[in-house]
Amino acid sequence: MKKCILSIVLLWFSYFLYAQESFVEQADKQFHKQENLQVESIIPESIKIKGPDGLLEVQLDLDNGAPFYTIHYNNNLFLESSPLGLKTSIGDFDASLTYVSHSTQSLDESYEMDKGKVRHIHYQANELTSKFVNAKGDTLYIIFRVSNHDVAFSYRVTVTDEEVTNLKVFKEATGFNLPDDATTFITPQALPMTGWKQTKPSYEEPYTYDEPMETPSLNGVGYTFPALFKIGEKGWTLISETGVDSRYVGARLGEGNKEGFYPLEFPQAGENNSLGETYPTLAIPAQTAWRTITVGESLKPIVESTVAFDVVKPLYEPSQTYKMGRATWSWIVWQDNSINYEDQVKFIDLAAALDFEYVLIDNWWDTRIGRKRMEELVKYAASKEVGVILWYNSNGWWNNAPQGPQDCMNTAPARKKEMAWLQSIGVKGLKVDFFGGDKQATMKLYEDILVDANEYGLTITFHGCTIPRGWERMYPNFVTSEAVLASENLIFNQMHTDLHAYNATILPFTRNAIGAMDFAPVFFNKRLAKDQENHGNYRKTTDAFEVATSVLYFSPVQHFGITPNNLEEQPEHVLDFIRKVPSTWDETVFIDGYPGKEIVLARRKGEKWYVVAVNGEKEQKELTVSLPMLAGKEVNLLFDKEDRTAGMKKLKVNKQGKVKLSLLPEGGAVIY
Repeated sequence: MKKCILSIVLLWFSYFLYAQESFVEQADKQFHKQENLQVESIIPESIKIKGPDGLLEVQLDLDNGAPFYTIHYNNNLFLESSPLGLKTSIGDFDASLTYVSHSTQSLDESYEMDKGKVRHIHYQANELTSKFVNAKGDTLYIIFRVSNHDVAFSYRVTVTDEEVTNLKVFKEATGFNLPDDATTFITPQALPMTGWKQTKPSYEEPYTYDEPMETPSLNGVGYTFPALFKIGEKGWTLISETGVDSRYVGARLGEGNKEGFYPLEFPQAGENNSLGETYPTLAIPAQTAWRTITVGESLKPIVESTVAFDVVKPLYEPSQTYKMGRATWSWIVWQDNSINYEDQVKFIDLAAALDFEYVLIDNWWDTRIGRKRMEELVKYAASKEVGVILWYNSNGWWNNAPQGPQDCMNTAPARKKEMAWLQSIGVKGLKVDFFGGDKQATMKLYEDILVDANEYGLTITFHGCTIPRGWERMYPNFVTSEAVLASENLIFNQMHTDLHAYNATILPFTRNAIGAMDFAPVFFNKRLAKDQENHGNYRKTTDAFEVATSVLYFSPVQHFGITPNNLEEQPEHVLDFIRKVPSTWDETVFIDGYPGKEIVLARRKGEKWYVVAVNGEKEQKELTVSLPMLAGKEVNLLFDKEDRTAGMKKLKVNKQGKVKLSLLPEGGAVIY
């Protein structure tokens, strides 16, 4: 009897071991089991994956246990052999790796974005998942997704020890090795606790222009995303990242060298007054954010890319349908002194006169208007069918920005109490300012604000902040972010006003290419102040240029620099255009241009096309542009008059879709 029991026990134990082994194998197979899947068990010399049209190719190699990747487009080298891998609390995954297998699958997804530069997106890509193990037997999956012009890659880590439930990613070995003839259009990373009241970094630095890669950055700590590179005569590369939420950190590029190598770097220790670690901690199984690389022989794929949204998913359902639109904003020209009840009534009336959806009321409203009178103001705006967006300081203690309201967004109890009140009085959205960092703790604050705001039906705009990293799709009530040397600098400094047109031809290829950008465009005042007789920087751009920026810059809620006096000063054809211009788009098409020189861009809403051209230089230009979408049609043309105001005339586009445009220095045109 004892022998029989022992035999049964041994048999059961053997079956248990077999079942455990089988479970691990089945789980691994299930990870790869997809349509069109191919699995390799013997390591090839190189593993290659191409985009659907076969022109974009990623090659993955293992050199003495260290993974590297290379990118070619149309048989030209766009990224030289660049390192991959992670250094973590449970071991390193950047060297001494052993190849196990790889698999490929085809991806085909259609999705809608009702607050994007494109509405209907059809994402087609090929995915490569390569499996490696380190000396401890833990697994690193390197996942590449390759479409016709975009590469996205991420890491996934699993472990053999069931007691290990999390890991810290101390550093990514990820790097980007550009060809030697590449030049840069990139912005330097700011030092922590610098700038206005120690609120940096906030992605508000100027761009380099065609600089050699070994040129040191302004502050010696590398560059922010997105980063644009001209690859000699072969084309362009834009490097960025997406899918960053409360589970990761926002990354950047380190300093480049003359060989064109840029390492990936995590946040600086001093960011947010040293709040939080510089590295992320993740639950097992762990997956990192996505690095994105967009390549093209022209700038067209850079401007039109949707990769920031293609590889992410919505994180929660919207509590309601959120309305995008246009807003008046007193502070941008009239500044702090306009934050009073009477001036805000004027800007509510301005919004109503322009058929705008919103008015933005900025800092100090809690003390200069007061909460009781704010309730009255929101009711008045509602009577005019204008929604109210209110400004908040994100701060708890991590900077010295004095503007209020403070201490309303930095903790969950305070935030929910405030948002319940905002919902009860009818406020539609918030603008939250002064973040100053990219650590996991800060990313969690962004996410917490968004998630809580959704519960109370509030949209969120961020200022003094990081770039959005796929957030338009991930967070349904996220609207837009500043994260750019924005129009407030036109008010602060004449130098920025002098460079306004030049910068307008850089941002569509860089910052605005990867996500919504709250630049706040369209200024008609000759001097940028309330009292134009004695104050304010001198505007150098034409009126047609300013109208064009309402389409050129993409932000689902567009905050305009228009002031009440402009209603009497601008002709009706200009005001009529402003009343009708959309803020979200069904299609975006790059027509022509070059950073720092000019740009021609087309956007479609429904059946109607809006084509804008701006001149970034101080010399007149005659352009002939190809607009096949308007071939044979009669359209309106807003153009530069000799006195730099905006004229309007009818234009018949020929059957070839060719249009001639004359742009004054720092001028513009709009076809609609």
